[in-house]
Amino acid sequence: MLLEFEWSTIHLQWWSWTLLIIFIIATRDIFFNRKHAISHNYPVVGHLRYLLEKIGPELRQYIVANNREELPFNRSDRAWIYTSSKLLNNYQGFGTDQDIHAAGYHFIKPSVFPFRMDEDHPNMIDKSFLPCAKVIGLHNNRRRPYRPQSIINISAMSFGSLSAKAIESLNMGAKKSNCYHNTGEGGLSPYHSYGADVIFQFGTGYFGVRDENGNLSLDKLEKLVENNPFVRAIEIKLSQGAKPGKGGVLPAAKITKEIAGIRHVPLGKDVVSPSFHKAFNGIDELLDLIEEIAERTGLPVGIKSAVGRLETWEYLAEKMLQRGSGPDFITIDGGEGGTGAAPLSFANHVSLPFFYAFSSVYKVFQEKGLCKRIVWIASGRLGLPAQAVKAMAMGADLINVAREAMMSIGCIQAQSCHTNRCPAGVATQNKWLQSGISVPLKSDRFAHYAESFRKELIELTMATGHEHPCEFSMTDVEISMGDSNYTTTLRDCFGYDKEKVHFVNTQALKDCEHLGGHIHWRNPVHA
Repeated sequence: MLLEFEWSTIHLQWWSWTLLIIFIIATRDIFFNRKHAISHNYPVVGHLRYLLEKIGPELRQYIVANNREELPFNRSDRAWIYTSSKLLNNYQGFGTDQDIHAAGYHFIKPSVFPFRMDEDHPNMIDKSFLPCAKVIGLHNNRRRPYRPQSIINISAMSFGSLSAKAIESLNMGAKKSNCYHNTGEGGLSPYHSYGADVIFQFGTGYFGVRDENGNLSLDKLEKLVENNPFVRAIEIKLSQGAKPGKGGVLPAAKITKEIAGIRHVPLGKDVVSPSFHKAFNGIDELLDLIEEIAERTGLPVGIKSAVGRLETWEYLAEKMLQRGSGPDFITIDGGEGGTGAAPLSFANHVSLPFFYAFSSVYKVFQEKGLCKRIVWIASGRLGLPAQAVKAMAMGADLINVAREAMMSIGCIQAQSCHTNRCPAGVATQNKWLQSGISVPLKSDRFAHYAESFRKELIELTMATGHEHPCEFSMTDVEISMGDSNYTTTLRDCFGYDKEKVHFVNTQALKDCEHLGGHIHWRNPVHA
């Protein structure tokens, strides 16, 4: 009887406290709430609306949307990335669930006679061996030219936008899978220093290489390269696909003491980079800066940009032709690219999507005979092999992936990167949320994703009768027009033929690797 009495008392107390809390919330909602009409008009239960709004992306992902419905990445895309990164079965049964007659759907054309590998072919030994067919900086005679050992690499994502553990996981994974790792414009952090090749990017804020007045310091840049030999190239960010015409944005909530120290910015304030560069004004000064950086560091130097009006690109091509020099690589970022934080209108409407952007710029340089001088890097939702085939058939030499890399280490597309509340710990500086990331495990998962990507890209390549993706042509891919025209080749759709890339065979690329790594890529036979 005593136990029953005590349990009844506890039960009564629990209900009393519950009712008291509900009463307090209701009182606050009715008499003191002047901000939210829903919770005022529907006290207590109105809070469910805000709860459901917060978890809306997750509800749509797992309950509401079908496999092909979601954006930016649908469930099928994410499933391929997740299963590949975990070395699970990434195959599909029963056939395609896509509408193959929809306008814009692309078809890769197989050969009756696929490419046949000999027993000693490098891809019989390493099924994911796929270096770039071009050498960055070779044409302009840079002192330290660079051939990336992987066609797929990590795109620009800054420490600050991503967590320390996420950057560390990606860098270690890039080392394991022979990818390079672009720092993003947030500066070189200790978490970029776990062995992978690094492309150092700076934008309009010059984070990590800025002086006391916020201007670009070439002395600091030179010192950074000297002290960190794993930095293999420099990328000047002109603009980003998700927010061209706007500088980078890092909300104050995500700025820690460590980030402030690396970027040389104050705590407690949003860090918004200027929308323009102070280090140069126009194409001529940009080209001067590229040559000065290349001379002082010995590294290849390139540019990254979204695409809109073409007049600037035409002037750049004209000046490169006159001077006989220019950027060693150009990264084209599509308007569908991701970002940690951007104004909605910019993310949705400003700049061309990748395939329109890339084809427009490529044709400008092709008309001047400059395409072979440049290593073309493609960026903008291209992190699945079939999308990469289309990009490379149009002239891309390398593929940069960002959100796909994030998903390989645990991102669930919660779309809360700008809030510092990323539930997976990938895009947050919250220590508790980051603690869920096991760096050894997640680094393996990125490496598995990259290797699976290359393996499947090689299989697609050989199915079309080619040995290396650089051999894809504009006639190897057709696009559904969604009407009585049925399908048309990329060449007919975009109005140009991709420039042929000099390629001997995969064994020649392997032989270059055996010559002693990145520094010995000067032999023009392998260029």
